[in-house]
Amino acid sequence: MNAIVALCHFCELHGPRTLFCTEVLHSPLPQGASSGDIAGQNEQAEEEEGGIQMSSRIRSHSPAEGASADSSSPGPKKSDMCEGCRSLAGGHPGFVSHDKETSIKYVSHQHPNHPQLFSIVRQACVRSLSCEVCPGREGPIFFGDEQHGFVFSHTFFIKDSLARGFQRWYSIITIMMDRIYLINSWPFLLGKIRGIIDELQGKALKVFEAEQYGCPQRAQRMNTAFTPFLHQRNGNAARSLTSLTNDENLWACLHTSFAWLLKACGSRLTEKLLEGAPTEDTLVQMEKLADLKEESEGWDGSEEEEKPSSQLDAVEGQELSKCSPETSLMPDCSSWNVAHRRLSVFRSLRHMRQVLGASAFRMLAWHVLMGNQVIWKARDMDLVQSAFDVLRTMLPVGCVRIIPYSDQYEEAYRCNFLGLSPHVQIPSHILSSEFAVLVEVRSATRSSLYPTLFDDEQSLNKYEFVVTSSSPVAADRVGPTILNKIEAALTNQNLSVDVVDQCLVCLKEEWMNKVKVLFKFTKVDSRPKEDTQKLLSILGAAEEDNVKLLKFWMTGLSKTYKSHLMSTVRSPTSSESRN
Repeated sequence: MNAIVALCHFCELHGPRTLFCTEVLHSPLPQGASSGDIAGQNEQAEEEEGGIQMSSRIRSHSPAEGASADSSSPGPKKSDMCEGCRSLAGGHPGFVSHDKETSIKYVSHQHPNHPQLFSIVRQACVRSLSCEVCPGREGPIFFGDEQHGFVFSHTFFIKDSLARGFQRWYSIITIMMDRIYLINSWPFLLGKIRGIIDELQGKALKVFEAEQYGCPQRAQRMNTAFTPFLHQRNGNAARSLTSLTNDENLWACLHTSFAWLLKACGSRLTEKLLEGAPTEDTLVQMEKLADLKEESEGWDGSEEEEKPSSQLDAVEGQELSKCSPETSLMPDCSSWNVAHRRLSVFRSLRHMRQVLGASAFRMLAWHVLMGNQVIWKARDMDLVQSAFDVLRTMLPVGCVRIIPYSDQYEEAYRCNFLGLSPHVQIPSHILSSEFAVLVEVRSATRSSLYPTLFDDEQSLNKYEFVVTSSSPVAADRVGPTILNKIEAALTNQNLSVDVVDQCLVCLKEEWMNKVKVLFKFTKVDSRPKEDTQKLLSILGAAEEDNVKLLKFWMTGLSKTYKSHLMSTVRSPTSSESRN
C-alpha cells in the first residue's frame, strides 16, 4: 500500500511537529544508504525463513542532527526542536523492515527524506492538530485533497504530570493519494490504530499515576498559583514520549506496528481487472451473499436454536469453505481437506463420462441442462457431493438448487440436484416421470468390476452406476447444441481439463447472452409468438431442446439484470424512444 503512517505531537513551545513516520519503498533505500549496508541487510534477511525482518539502517546524516545535516535537507533545525519534538536521538540510524514476499521495504525515521513527501506530511500534521479536529478533540477524522493527499487522522491525549492540563496532544495519521481506498480502509485503520493508542495511553497512565503518587502536582501548582507558568516548571516544558511511557524501545515497537499496519492494510483489499460487465454468475453469487448476510443479521439467539438442520449444514459448509491457507494448518481443517481430496472421486466431467459411459453420461447431462431433477442414491455422501460439484459446472449459478443428502424425497421445485440414502422410497410418479433421472450407486459384483481407469481411483472399482429415466434420450437425437459442444470438448484428448473448464465458461456465457435477448424480447417487450420464432432462428436455437434449455436458464437470470430491464422499460425516455 502506497501510504505513510506518522505520529504527530502538538508541542507547547513549537506547535505541531512530526515525531515518527513509516513509509513504503518499492525501490532501493533512499539517499544516504550505502550499498554495503544494503548487501549486509540482504545477507541477514536471507538467513531468515520469511516474513518481515527488521533491522537498523545506517544513513550518512539525519535531518534532526542540525549542524551535521545538509542545509537543503527537509526537517526543522536543532535549535527549533526540544525533547518533546524529537523521537530519534541525533545520529540514530532509523529502522527498516524487509518484506521478502513482495520485495518491499518499510522505512521509519522522524521525517521523510524527500522534500515533497516532507511537505505533505508536515501539512497533514499541522491540519490534524489544529483545524481538522473532531468534536472533543479526540477521535478519528478524514480530510485532504487531490494535490496534498488524503488523510485519516486519529487524535488522542497522553497523560503528563508536568504538562498544562496534565495531558499532551498527539495524533496518528495515515496519508494516501487514493481517496476511495483510504475510505474503504476506515474500519480496519480505526480498529488497529485505536489499539496502538490504547497501548500508549496505558503505559503513560501508569507513569502518570506513579509520579502523582510520589509528588502530586495539582496541590503544588495551587500553592504556586501566582508564579509564571513557564517559570514554575523549571525547564520541564517538554518531555519525550519515551519518558512519558517509560519505554526505551518505544520507537522500535512503533516501527513494527506501523510496518505491519501498512502491509496488512495493503493486502486486505485487492483490485480485479474486469473486462466488460460482470457475468450473470457473478451477479447471482453477489446477490446470494447479500441475502445470506441479511438473513444472518436477522437471526437472534432463539432463532438460531430453531433453525432447521439443512440450514445449519449449509452454514457449517460455508464456514468450512472460508478456511484460508493459514487457518488450514489447524488440525481440524487440514484433516477435512485431506479427507475431502481422498473421497471426491469425481474430479471432472471427462472423468465422470469415462466412469458412467458415453450413453449414460449423455442421458444424465441432457436432464441436467433441461432443468429436470437429478437424483443420486448412494451410501457415500462424499461421492454424491463430488458428483453434484462436477455436474453443476454445466449450469449457470442461478439455476442450481442442491440438497446434498437427505433421508426423504424432496420435490423438484425445491431442488434439481437431490442426494438420497439407499433406503429412501421415491414416489412412483417420480420414477415414471420424464422430468427426472435416477442414478443408483450399487456395490459392484466381482464379474462387473470396473477396470482401473487411473492409478488413484481404486475407490471406483467397488461401485456400479445405473442411470435410468422414463424420458427417451436416443443416441441419434440431436439434443441441445451446447450438449453436443460439451461432448466434443470432452472427447478431444488434446484439451486438458483446465481448457475444458474454460470452454464450459465460454459456452455458458454464450447461451446466457441468448437467454437475455429472449427474456427482453418475450417478457419485457411482449412480442408475439411469430416474432419469437424468428428470433430463435436467428439465435440458432429454434430446435425443441434448445427452446426448453433457454426457458429453464431464464430462471437463472440475476435480479439485478431483471430489475434493470424493468426500470428502463418504465422510464419515460425509453417509452418515448420506442414510439
